[in-house]
Amino acid sequence: MKDAKIIRLTVNGREREVGALPNETLLESLRGLGYFEVKSGCEKGDCGACAVLLDGEAVDSCLLLTWTVEGASITTVSGLGSVDEPHPLHKAFIDRGAAQCGYCTPGLIIAAKSMFDNDTREPSEDDMRLALSGNLCRCTGYTKVFDAIDEAARIMRERG
Repeated sequence: MKDAKIIRLTVNGREREVGALPNETLLESLRGLGYFEVKSGCEKGDCGACAVLLDGEAVDSCLLLTWTVEGASITTVSGLGSVDEPHPLHKAFIDRGAAQCGYCTPGLIIAAKSMFDNDTREPSEDDMRLALSGNLCRCTGYTKVFDAIDEAARIMRERG
């Protein structure tokens, strides 16, 4: 890759380097590094399947060129918790049956996490609709997704 530039990122708390071409998106770079939980959906910013937290804010990784985020901290859905200690959103999505095919689930969880991080600890349905407005799901109808987010919010409030 003659025109590739070495870009340094922190992904899920781990320092990473990637050789990125000038037109390479963050989505492509993350998947190239093995972060397959970042889904490739529409690749034009409409579906939210590729959402990650970039320095704490939810963004569509398909819309960002990798070189523009050098030095940034990126969190994917797998960086929120582990199998042994899942994030309340992970657990609530499982417990409430909020994932059907599961393709959109990582993006939905990232969007909800961003909402919680921006001081929405007791989200109304309108808050959830706004937070998830950039995410498309063709399977669930969102009712179980809202139930899961509500459950995760309750758990997080109880934990302080």
